[in-house]
Amino acid sequence: MSRLIDVDELADYLRLKKQTIYNWLSQGKISGIKVGGVWRFDRKEVDAWLRTKRHLSKEAKAGEK
Repeated sequence: MSRLIDVDELADYLRLKKQTIYNWLSQGKISGIKVGGVWRFDRKEVDAWLRTKRHLSKEAKAGEK
């Protein structure tokens, strides 16, 4: 089983404010699991999500040429 991280850990990992994480959750930009009233995030899913964002950025740059 992969490791679940909380909002504080995710914000630290992404170097964002916790409020940004909560905003993204409400906007559906990221997904998480609420366990005991606390949001948790699968670290592997976060890394996969980051890879898709990097990939989209490269495609966008290629389209600008």
